[in-house]
Amino acid sequence: MGQKIVINLIASIILLANTAFASENGIEEQVDLTRYKQDLSQLASDRFGGRGPLSAGEKLTLSYLVKRFKEMGLEPGFADSYLQPVPLAKITPEKGMLLKVGGSVFKNGRDFTVRTERMDKQIKLEQSELVFVGYGINAPEYDWNDYEGIDVKGKTVIILVNDPGFATQNPRLFKGKAMTYYGRWTYKYEEAARQGAKAAFIVHETEPAAYAWSVVENSNTGSKFTLVDDDDNQDKLALMGWVQKNVAMQLFTQAGLDYHKEKRKAKKRDFKARSLALKANLTLNNQIERDESYNVLALLPGRQRAEEMAVLQAHWDHLGTVIDADGNQHIYNGAVDNASGVAGVLELAGIFKRMSLNESFERSILFASFTAEETGLIGAQHFALNPPVPSKNVVAFLNIDGMNVNDEVGYILRYGDGVSTLEQDLAIAAKAQGRIVKGDPRPENGLLFRSDHFALAQQGIPGLLFMSLGDTDPDYIAHKYHTEKDDFSSNWSLGGVKQDLGLIGSILAKLANNNDWPKWIEASDFKKRRAEEGR
Repeated sequence: MGQKIVINLIASIILLANTAFASENGIEEQVDLTRYKQDLSQLASDRFGGRGPLSAGEKLTLSYLVKRFKEMGLEPGFADSYLQPVPLAKITPEKGMLLKVGGSVFKNGRDFTVRTERMDKQIKLEQSELVFVGYGINAPEYDWNDYEGIDVKGKTVIILVNDPGFATQNPRLFKGKAMTYYGRWTYKYEEAARQGAKAAFIVHETEPAAYAWSVVENSNTGSKFTLVDDDDNQDKLALMGWVQKNVAMQLFTQAGLDYHKEKRKAKKRDFKARSLALKANLTLNNQIERDESYNVLALLPGRQRAEEMAVLQAHWDHLGTVIDADGNQHIYNGAVDNASGVAGVLELAGIFKRMSLNESFERSILFASFTAEETGLIGAQHFALNPPVPSKNVVAFLNIDGMNVNDEVGYILRYGDGVSTLEQDLAIAAKAQGRIVKGDPRPENGLLFRSDHFALAQQGIPGLLFMSLGDTDPDYIAHKYHTEKDDFSSNWSLGGVKQDLGLIGSILAKLANNNDWPKWIEASDFKKRRAEEGR
């Protein structure tokens, strides 16, 4: 029998033993849905105002979470405090902004969105040349460079959403249907900044973006938050924008080009970026407020290796309360995304504390809830750079970002395939429940890069994402996600919640009670970073 097989067999035996430990202690049976529903309904109520960072809703949320963790008897997770300060800037753009290109005038929100992370009260585009750069990707490992042969310094780039793999559905190009990080809007802005562009507008199309224009509009036309570096974020892209597909088509027509024909060219490795010979003009005026938001951290210390830590987390923030141009108030309560996850962390925290009274866990467990996920994983980024223990001592990161509030199902979703050994843990824990593991039904959405676990992965920490957004309610993504309709319902059965908390709890118990260190499988910067730390 080969060494690798023996190692995997031993790991499986250990995992089964720890899964049995979790089962014997009745994690799923201990889930109290009445208590869970109380937490969920409170956090998703209008009183909390959509839990926007730096709002009255944040204060209520923090107070609620700290009170609950104290009641459980968990220790503060950040030195002597339950709160980890996260320095934020709140940037609010002036309403009524216009984008002018030639004789065309486009309206903010309806036709385009634009924002910045720089600490500049005013940023202008003045006769800025438009350049079409295809998918805006520079990926040597895929022999792909959309910026080759063109200088975009100080210019405005137009970029297609997602990546060529999705566009062609060719499994040999990038990762085919499954989005890579090169398809994410975050990467596209980062690369545009590296290339020296002043502004970037991503062309929105619902299928490759994986969400409707309303999501882009709701997420980018109001206040946004950002971490601030010592140089006031001057290395960031000055203007980060989106345009509707019909706007892009109009611009290409104005340039004497056919949008669809140019898009087809961009799918090929020999694509050449080209100027549209059009000039853009825009003035972005910002109101900037600097303040501190907070991550919430509660600790269950380990009895033998307290310096080693497993983390369970769900972001507490959502989109807050927005006042529209007519003065109407819109509260985005984010019941599923992600009050459902926060209530799940609270429920498991209480269960694990009670379990520890009989027999404490070998490793420490941190129960956390981060701020500002919705505006770019900001609380997670700050935590990843400033963890309570060295990152090499963080065993793994379990991230809940939207729970199945409907009935039980016979499967659990896996995000990523062949990424880390935690996928094996997931499979064995699911089997213990009589469930199967299903691959991400929408790999083109790039969910592996869109939640807080990704910020931890960038520091080398393996993680699992638990997300059921839209999976048991197909109407959710289409009509509720990031809208006012993501509200608590007393009709939810919550059977899926109980089931998934049992599974997540079994994996957490395993991580807290053995010597295993989950490994990265796929070659990546994540794997390299972990190896540099000796894990």
